[in-house]
Amino acid sequence: MFTICKGSQNIVEETLTDKAANVRKLLQNADAIIIGAGAGLSTAAGIEYSGPRFTENFKDFIERYGMTDMYSAGFYPFRTEEEKWAYWSRHIRMNRYDAPVGEPYRQLRKLVEGKPYFVITTNVDAQFYKAGFDPLRIWAVQGDYGKLQCACGCHDTLYDNHDLMMEMCEKQRDCRIPSDLVPHCPRCGERMEINIRKDMYFVQDAQWYAERGRYQEFLEENKRNKVVFLELGVGYNTPTIIRYPFEQMAANWPQATLVRIGRSQASVPKKLGDKGISIDDGIQTALNEIG
Repeated sequence: MFTICKGSQNIVEETLTDKAANVRKLLQNADAIIIGAGAGLSTAAGIEYSGPRFTENFKDFIERYGMTDMYSAGFYPFRTEEEKWAYWSRHIRMNRYDAPVGEPYRQLRKLVEGKPYFVITTNVDAQFYKAGFDPLRIWAVQGDYGKLQCACGCHDTLYDNHDLMMEMCEKQRDCRIPSDLVPHCPRCGERMEINIRKDMYFVQDAQWYAERGRYQEFLEENKRNKVVFLELGVGYNTPTIIRYPFEQMAANWPQATLVRIGRSQASVPKKLGDKGISIDDGIQTALNEIG
């Protein structure tokens, strides 16, 4: 711990070790833990969308289309479905199927072991499932790279895409897949899309609604208990899903605390006082200290 002098007042600044010890105690004493996870958590787990991981695996796409990273590449206006699925099949294989369980996810699983918990996440890479979290305690709000849906949302059935993505990757040539691999909706015959929230046609199937229902029930059951809202890697892309609701519940629930972890966007509202803990550091570093 170190002290900063300002005028006649001494302002005590907690170190990461001090904050981690506080968080560790909160988690140990909690009646329930609610994890909110954003893209920063998967980045900390090694699922990076830029840098060598991108340039080494997408050289052909970079040369042809001038792509700079996997995030912006997701918005590229491909002229044909054959080109689009050549890119997306490789993207999905890398980030959904081939990516191993990241260490931060393993550490989180250990932190909640033996405690009632629930996970709400905007990530679509299935890392929580791979890490062994209870599927009945996860709400993947924004979808799953591993599912296909009708692009027009003509019906609410989702389709596993593993085998198709593997075949697309194996058979693509010159940044294109064979035309006979382009997926079409089995109901209306139109295009298929990945089940991720990007437009008004995003399909919320029966499982999605069941996950939301279980999450809402968990919140209702625990709003008067000692709850820790453990938020990791959540920024401002979609703050209304996790960030703002967590702040509101932490403020309104009598025994709740918000722990926000992530580099550069970990500030908590001043109104929370000692009910808010900000760890503006790398997620992996913070979890190492907490665990």
